[in-house]
This record gives sequence, structure tokens and C-alpha cells, in this order.
Amino acid sequence: MGIIRAAVNAVKGGLADTWLEVIEPSPMGEHTVIAPGQLVTQNGKSQNRKGSSNIVSNGSIIHVYDEQMMILVDGGKIVDYTADAGYFKVDNSSMPSLFNGQFGDAIKESFKRIMYGGIPSQSQHVFYINLKEIKNLKFGTTSPVQYYDSFYEAELFMRLHGSYSIKVTDPFKFYQQVIPTETITENESLEFEGEFVRQYTEEFVTELGTAFNQYSADGNRISFITSKAKEMAQYMRNALDDDWNEARGFEVFRVSMGIPSYSDKSQEIIDKRAEMGASVSFLRDGANQQAYMAKNIAEGINAAGHNEGGAMGAFLGMGMAQNMGGNVMGSYMQNPQYVNQNQQQAPQQQAPQQAAPQQAAPEGAWTCSCGAVNTGKFCAECGTKKPDAPQKRFCTNCGAQLSEGQKFCPECGTKQ
Repeated sequence: MGIIRAAVNAVKGGLADTWLEVIEPSPMGEHTVIAPGQLVTQNGKSQNRKGSSNIVSNGSIIHVYDEQMMILVDGGKIVDYTADAGYFKVDNSSMPSLFNGQFGDAIKESFKRIMYGGIPSQSQHVFYINLKEIKNLKFGTTSPVQYYDSFYEAELFMRLHGSYSIKVTDPFKFYQQVIPTETITENESLEFEGEFVRQYTEEFVTELGTAFNQYSADGNRISFITSKAKEMAQYMRNALDDDWNEARGFEVFRVSMGIPSYSDKSQEIIDKRAEMGASVSFLRDGANQQAYMAKNIAEGINAAGHNEGGAMGAFLGMGMAQNMGGNVMGSYMQNPQYVNQNQQQAPQQQAPQQAAPQQAAPEGAWTCSCGAVNTGKFCAECGTKKPDAPQKRFCTNCGAQLSEGQKFCPECGTKQ
């Protein structure tokens, strides 16, 4: 038994007496993976007056659409097939014709292993295997999945949900290993859903951890996973290659991930890291730094009037804070990003500052923490004693001079 390509004009007459039967696929839904052939009728009557219901008559025409593989089954075994779209005539005297279509010669070897031998029996059927993407197969994890995110430097635990799709890569393996026997014997369609698909979805979720480990090893952030559908599909293809592609003839084609649901501890880690990142980003800007320091100084002045120890103690404390803040500001101002940013300011904003006359401070003058400039040993405004001259400090690694309170060298970064 075999099939040969039929001329299109020989079939255009509808169901003329030229052919005994015209067979086309039963309706296929979104999840249909295999469907039986059905007779094309006129007014509800078949043109075949001689054949029985389980015999594909010699000379019959089989219609094949795009993204389908037609298999001619005799006694449960495949005796011929085609993955080409068009009209094909059944010829019981022919050897298998092997219209490979999109698969080329890659499936000839698989066919040789399962073919019946070309000898017609008493039970023949036409089936169509769906070669389109079988979409929207839902999945979800019942327990949290562990994932190490190098950005957060922590193990995160989350529940995942989404959908995946499959695509048949070897129709013969798919027919042998996936399609139930009763589907063929009862001449029925099979949907990739419900109880039938549960086993494969459980295998998918089990291997999801393997794919995640590889995704993590490649340095990807977990928050980007919703936009990495192609990458995740490839990870899952690799994880399930032996079980699905090599043994069963289908593969994961696409994976769509929903937003992960993190455990309480993991969500706390993410929130803290986001808050820290926002603060660092804010203080990188020179104007933000100045505004931040001005706000703190204003709050210190306001608190001075309500300080039970007296305004003097509050001002002294504010002065210490200002000195500490000055060190922080100094380190930021040495940052090349801050320098470049301030160098790009408009000239008209810098001109008045350059033109302003500078009043030279008296020789030996020092500035008190309250802001007064003095030349004596005590502040004339608040009576604070003149601080001792700080000893010069130098980096133990590169020898650069250090400011008071600096814990790291601004030149080489060595801890002091």
C-alpha cells in the first residue's frame, strides 16, 4: 500500500466518479494532537459504494493541509505517510512513497523501524498528526522553588506559574510513545489536555528546577524572567531533551512565566535591596547631596531650640555631625562622576561665583563649629576652645594624604 500525488484538476470535480473516496482531517482544536480522517460527502452521502468503514479503498483521495502529517495505518502499523500539503491517491500496489515534507529525510530511518511491511490487512485508517504549536498548557509549582540571585546575593524562594507550548519533532516516535492504543483502535481524536497532559505537566515542573539552576548560573536576575520566554524555553528544552524529544518525539517550544510569588523572607530581601539602591542612586547626584546636607543642618538648628541641654550642646552636636557630613561630601566630590557633572553646569551659573571677591581670612584664623571665624584660642561667640591642629595622615599603601576621619584611601581604596 502506498500513496502517490494526485493532480489537482482530477479532484476539482468534487466527488465525481473518478475517485472512490475523498478523505480529509476531522476538525482540530487548539490542543488536538491527532485526529482521524473523515469522508467528504455530498448531501450527507459518501461516494464510496463498495468499501467498508475500516478499509481505505484503492484509488481513494486523501487531502492533507499545511502543518499536518498524514499517516496511513494498517493493522495498527504505519504503512505510509506524507507531510506535504496537497491531494494524494491511495495505491495498494505501490511501495511506500515517503513524502517527507518539512522533515526532509530525517524521519526515514524512524519509519523503517515501525512500518508494517506494506501488506494490506483488514483494518485501515487515516490519521492526521498536528504539527502546529500546541499552545497554552498551564503549569504551577505547589512548593517554593529555590533560586540563587547574584544581584541580591541570596537564595530566593518563590512559587511560579505560567504556560508552555510543545511541538512535535518526530511524528513516528510521538505516535508510538504518546498516542494511546485506544485512540487508534477507536478511530478517535486526542486532545493534549486534562488527565492526559497531567503527567507531562508534572515532569515539566520537576525539571523547572534544573532549568532555573542553569538560568542562575548564567547570571540572570530573577526579576527579568518574565521577559525571557525564549531563553527559558531553551533551558527547558535542554532539561527535557532526553525524556521528551529523544524518547517521545516532541519538545518544549515556548515558555511564558508569570510574576513570581516570593516567600515572605525573600520579599523582605528584595525590598531592602531596592531601598538601598534608591538611596545610593539619589546621593550620586551632587545637587541631591547638597540638599540632603542642608536639610539635616536645618533640622539640627530647629532641634537646638528644643534641646534640654541647652542650645550650645545642640550646636556642638550639629557641628560634629556637619564635620562628619563634610567628610562624606568630600568623598563624593572626589568621585569623577560628581566632578564631571559639576563641570558641565551652565557657564552663566558659574560666572557670578568666579567674579565674587574673596576676602582673605586673618593669618592663623580658625573656624569654630558654630561658624564664627576666630584668631584667638577660644571662640568669641560660643567660647569653644580652638581645636588642636590635626596630625597629617598618609595612606599605608600609596602614601596619599588622608583627611581626618577617612577610613579608606580615596586614591587606592586601601582600608586604613
